[in-house]
Amino acid sequence: MTPLADRLLAQIATTGPMTLADFMQTCLLDPEHGYYTTRTPFGVKGDFVTAPEISQMFGEMIGLALAQSWLDQGSPTPFTLAEAGPGRGTMMADILRVTRGIHGFHDAMRLVLIEAAPTLRALQADALPDHHPAWIATVEDLPKRPLWFVANEFFDALPIRQFQRAGDGWAETVVTRYDDGLGFARAAPTPVRALEHRLADTTEGDIVELCTAAQPIAATVGQRIAAHGGAALIIDYGDARSLGDTFQAVQNHGYVNPLETPGQADLTAHVDFEKLARAALPAVAAPLTTQGEFLERLGITDRAQALAARLSEDALDRHVAAHRRLTHPEEMGTLFKILALTPPGMPRVPGT
Repeated sequence: MTPLADRLLAQIATTGPMTLADFMQTCLLDPEHGYYTTRTPFGVKGDFVTAPEISQMFGEMIGLALAQSWLDQGSPTPFTLAEAGPGRGTMMADILRVTRGIHGFHDAMRLVLIEAAPTLRALQADALPDHHPAWIATVEDLPKRPLWFVANEFFDALPIRQFQRAGDGWAETVVTRYDDGLGFARAAPTPVRALEHRLADTTEGDIVELCTAAQPIAATVGQRIAAHGGAALIIDYGDARSLGDTFQAVQNHGYVNPLETPGQADLTAHVDFEKLARAALPAVAAPLTTQGEFLERLGITDRAQALAARLSEDALDRHVAAHRRLTHPEEMGTLFKILALTPPGMPRVPGT
């Protein structure tokens, strides 16, 4: 048991079972015991490794795609280059390195990082010492000007609610008390307005997840882009439409019981890209693209071969493995998707 588990059990004893959304919110962001507020989870020494930590090539491809999109829209100045959930600043450092030779890009850029955790802001400052980023806590604080926005493994950590279909109603998954620990249960079925449209494509017992926190974020980004110009690249694991139980916990690079050590494991769920695209209207969403296909279209294999020419032995083996992990269908290549947004009438982001 963790200190946060004790507190959650006391809360449930007082107020009753809690939704997965409330459970996730507390476990990830509690000021005293929250996962993201008390530790640095990224990298080999953390609990999981994201694509930017696997290879510099990932951030380089993202940077070139964003810069070409900026050029395709007439190189507006000034513009905001923003990242939501920048982690240790690794991807943004790679983006800024690969774009420094693009005429006018850095001069026109105003760098904004969307990050609430003070510990992570400090790491990002260390990773980007020459670029003087501005930090904001929410996307609503983004300046109203052209916006090039990127979010990698950001939306998957937003709290979800989970429902199982029961007739024409939905039984919500809740966290409750079992003996001396936490356990899952389902509330009595009830109609859920937000899921009325899913009665047409689901059957008895199917599970659907809702991330109500994601839609306002996508809406704000989409409205900024449609009104002022720019583009967004949202990279995450998930599918076009939610179906099935995808709630999971990761600790020490392996899957664990989400209820075992609250506050000490990362909690995530797959992203419903269809809802993000609809929320982002009137920005235009390109067809959903797999990460592998996106990176290959941008030339990651050529870049990998160029870098490989300078490597040998173990370093070369690690490099080849990194390329495979980012692009291969059996690794991250198919599970991860790219949702790209642009203003109406503007070219798609390269690679999408």
